Amino acid sequence: MSVLSPRRPGLDPGPLAPGYGETRDRVEHYFDRTATRVWEQLTSDAPVSGIRATVRAGRDRMREVLLSQLGPDLSGRRILDAGCGTGALSFELAARGADVVAVDLSPELVKIAEARCPKGLARRITFTSGDMTDPALGRFDRAVAMDSMIYYSADDLAAMMGRILPRLERGLLFTAAPRTPLLMTMWRIGKLFPRSDRAPAMVPQTAAGISSALRRAKVAAPLREIDRISSGFYISTALEVAP
Repeated sequence: MSVLSPRRPGLDPGPLAPGYGETRDRVEHYFDRTATRVWEQLTSDAPVSGIRATVRAGRDRMREVLLSQLGPDLSGRRILDAGCGTGALSFELAARGADVVAVDLSPELVKIAEARCPKGLARRITFTSGDMTDPALGRFDRAVAMDSMIYYSADDLAAMMGRILPRLERGLLFTAAPRTPLLMTMWRIGKLFPRSDRAPAMVPQTAAGISSALRRAKVAAPLREIDRISSGFYISTALEVAP
């Protein structure tokens, strides 16, 4: 599979849930204009501050958790990396033999991923920028959304899953910010700062809350919690929802 230049396959595939488009656009603006260089450094081997080091370590551990659910041999599998960022997970998937479609809202992050892609894996990865729920991306065996759905409400998540799941043979692995006392305190403090000075706010979730939203959206899909990673300022739960 060849590596393509970033494109936008239908950034507006239709209304998903109230507030979804606004949140999506805010996330795109942040990563494409405000935080590109910060994210490039965080996802590299460059030295970072103590706080960012805990986030980097936590993300590395979470990536391993998600990969452990997929197995070591992904030959012949077509996998959607939904919110690929700078490409680390896509590279791991391709190294295990998968054909990967790596999509992200931010064309700038996709450019970084393309530049970092090992030459031996390039034929297995198609990079593109756009909305992860776009039907034009096609059908997949599995999908993985690591830290790319953490900014949306439970109802938005359910609507997004309702768009993605019908195109999957198996489940969607994703991460969510859990409703722990520490994370809720950090979330409330963060909301005090002007929006222009901070990243889009994560929305703390519970498995029960997401399951309720799925039922409200009439998405018949069981949800299971896999593991939780807590590394300093990185606190995240891995979950899977099956079609």
